[in-house]
Parts: sequence; structure tokens; C-alpha cells
Amino acid sequence: MSPVETPRAGPALSVAGRLDTALGRFTMYRFVLLVLAVLAVYSLVLEVLGWLTFGIPEMLAHLALCLGLTYASNRALAALFRVRPHSESSVITGLLLYFLFWPSFQAMDVAGVALACLLASASKYALAWRGRHIFNPAALGAFAVAFTGLNVATWWAATPAMLWLLVPGVLLVLYRTRKMLMATVFTVVATSIITVELLRAGMAAGMGVYQALAQRPVLFFVGFMLTEPLTLPPRRWQQLVLAAVVGVVFAMPYNLGFLANSPEAALLLGNLLAFLAGQRGGVKLRFAGRRTLTPSTTEFSFEPSRPVRFIPGQYMELDLPHDKSDRKGRRRVFSMTGAPTEGLVKFGVRTAEPLSAAKKVLLALKPGDELTATSVGGDFVLPRDPRRAVLLIAAGIGITPFLSHLASGGLRERDTVLLLLARSAEEIAYAEELRASGVRVLVRLADGSEPPPDFTAIPGGYRLDADRLKSLVPDISGREVYISGSPASVASLRRAARAAGARRVHVDSFSGY
Repeated sequence: MSPVETPRAGPALSVAGRLDTALGRFTMYRFVLLVLAVLAVYSLVLEVLGWLTFGIPEMLAHLALCLGLTYASNRALAALFRVRPHSESSVITGLLLYFLFWPSFQAMDVAGVALACLLASASKYALAWRGRHIFNPAALGAFAVAFTGLNVATWWAATPAMLWLLVPGVLLVLYRTRKMLMATVFTVVATSIITVELLRAGMAAGMGVYQALAQRPVLFFVGFMLTEPLTLPPRRWQQLVLAAVVGVVFAMPYNLGFLANSPEAALLLGNLLAFLAGQRGGVKLRFAGRRTLTPSTTEFSFEPSRPVRFIPGQYMELDLPHDKSDRKGRRRVFSMTGAPTEGLVKFGVRTAEPLSAAKKVLLALKPGDELTATSVGGDFVLPRDPRRAVLLIAAGIGITPFLSHLASGGLRERDTVLLLLARSAEEIAYAEELRASGVRVLVRLADGSEPPPDFTAIPGGYRLDADRLKSLVPDISGREVYISGSPASVASLRRAARAAGARRVHVDSFSGY
């Protein structure tokens, strides 16, 4: 998803808008990899400074083993199963295992780490359903090795010295993945239970909270493992329930003889619950064709190998392998523009230059070519009550999630106003569908040209601030507001809508594509 940048869409760009734009240059996988890599380097610096006591040779050998073995085994298994390896994912798994196991030269310890790396890679293929792995690979590798007696995960990233970079790194990852609320639920639940246990042992309340956050792997666990997208249920409420359940299992002490309390056991339970709640497994998509929407946008249609369960407004993640990778990675998220009952899965994509490697893959597709959809998710869905009025604001190709609402009939009887921002009249995607919908459409064109017939023109010579929004939609306080577009556009329009009196604002920002 990559909307047209719409000049002067709102007030001056906020700090949040600038941060969204900066982080949006990277896909989630690439960003997590970079943060983990920085933390790995930081851990080596701490060792040099004497704040850690593993030994530099042990740490370097441990890091090389985790990265090298997960990368090599993943490529070997991918060749065996005749699929393209996802190298970023294997490197992330290796970095996670680096922080889970104690660096050591002891033969048993090294053998345990090596086995964990192999099992983690194997789980992506052996414990997968229709191309989607069920369990977090690093957690599964650590969990399985504990039963062999070779090694046990210590989660040494939960060290006070690591907090100086771990905390900002986790916060940036959670902000980028929009999982801050889910992380908060888990952290509050887990920390509260751990603190209560420490209070019973005679520790002071303040020290108990510090111990829970600084010497237990709460932060590392929630930032890099619990919120991993491929092992989450699709809806926010499901994710919040999952966070609470995993928080309890993570923190409560128990010993069932063959199974004792451990972070990896809690995570694997959460993975299983998420799998049962969501779109189970990947879906093969056979390319059916494309059509030009505007000079800079294209719609792609695919025939799914089986019915795809989704709610209008949700997105689908596609695996778009390409020979020459770029910093944006190979997995991309696109809003679905069709109805759940349609036989085709459709995506509207900005295809103007410069093109990312993944978009070149899309444009090179021929009828019959296949891609894999790895997951479905998102909460950009309409209120259940059809009497609830809505204001939809779309910047450029940010119109795509609203098309699914139109196609499914979700806006047919609802009091709806659509505010569309575009560069010019010829850059209005899905103009015919919007005209036929009967929805009131307000159009603001940056070049000052006239919009197509049946659309209401808004002069383009001013910013869409709170006062302008209030004048255009006087009853905005009584409507639920949905904003879709680039991070910069969404951030400024969200602030304007809030200042204009909107009580509930839902956002769907397209970044990294």
C-alpha cells in the first residue's frame, strides 16, 4: 500500500507524523532486524565495558553460531521443500536465539544452542499449516531443547545494563507495528503478578516492579516475540485477550513435573490460541489480471486456492519473492478492495516510479502465476450498528480499504460522508465505483482542477485543518471517523479531526511500500 502524497493535506507535520514517515521507510521485518542487530552490537559494547561477564570470544562465537546455523539451515530446508527462503526471518530468529541462550564454550551448551537453531528453522516447515508456521520458531527451538537436557533458555537480554537501548528499541518496534496497547495489557498483567509474588517474599513494592521489568524478560518478550504478526490473531480485541492470557501464564509459577513455567511455554500457548482464532495457514493466489485505475495506480486481481475469510477494511500480507531484494523486504501488506463473497481477491496499488522490487514483481505477473498470502488482519472495520454515521477520509490510494466496504454493501444504508484528497481529477482511483455507490463524496484536488461529475469540489488552496473539517462536516462530533493514507497525511488529518470534535478516530496508514 502506498498512497499518493497529497500536498497540504493538513496542519504542519507533527513529531508523530515525522516519526511515522521515518519508520515507514522500512517494513516491519526489516525494522525488527535492525533493532535486534543494534542490540546485539550494544551487548558486545557492554561486555567490553565490563557490564556483562560472558567474554567477547564466547559472545562472538555464540552470535556466529546462531546467525550462521539458522541462516544455513533455513536455506537448506527451503531448497528441500522447493520454496524461496525468507532470509530476513531466519536472521531475526538467529538474533532472538542469541539473546535467549547463555554464550558459552561448554560442549553441552553449544550443542543445545545448535539444536535449538536447527529446530527453529525446521519448525517453519514441519510445524506449518498451508505455508504458515504456527509457532514462534525461536521459542519452539528453546522449548524443545530444554527437554533434551543439553541447554535451557536463560533470556539473558533481561539484564539491567541492556535496558538503556532495550527500552527505546522495544518502544519503537511496538510503535511501528501498532501493538502498543497489546503490549501494555501484557506488561501490566505479567508485571502485576510477578510483583505480587515478590511482595509475598518480602520485597518492597518499588523494587518488585523494577525486578519484574529489569530482570525478567517481560520487555524483550513482548517487543520481539509476543507481537510477531504471523503468530497473532487478526482482530485487536482478540490480540488484547491473548495478551492477558499469555501474561498470566508467563508470570504465574507452576510446575507440572514434565512442564514448568517458562516464557517460551507461555508464548507457544499464545501461538496456538492465535492460530485457532485466525486465518489458518497461507493461501495460494493465482494471478487473474490487472486494470489501470489512474496513471499512477493499478488494481491486481487473484483467484484464491480456497475461500479467504476477512472483514471489509482488513488487509492481506503477500509474500513477493524477488531476486534482488531491497530494504523494504519481500512481505508487503495491501488492503483488499473486494467483498468477502467475491470469487476474486483484489488490491489497489500505487505503481508510479520509483518502483520497489516487490511492485516490479506484481507488474511482471502473468495470468496463472502464483503468489502466497501469509496472513489476514486489521481493525479498520465499520461499527456494527448500521445507524452509526461515519466520515471516511482518504488520501490518494488510501481509498482502497473503503472500496471493500462499498463492495460488501456496508455503506448502502449508512449515513456516510467520504472526503477524498488527490493530486488531480485523473488521479482519483475507483471514481466510477464511488459515483455508483450513492455516497456523498467531497473531493479536494491539489492542482485546483474540477472533480468528476456528481462529486462535490472543495477548493484546494488551504490546509484541511480543524476549522475547515468542521465547516465541511458540521456534525463530525456525531460520526465515527476513518482516515486512510500515508503516515504523514494520517497524522495531520487525525489531529485535525480530533480538534474538530471527532470522538472516535480510526486510522490505517500505508507505509514502507
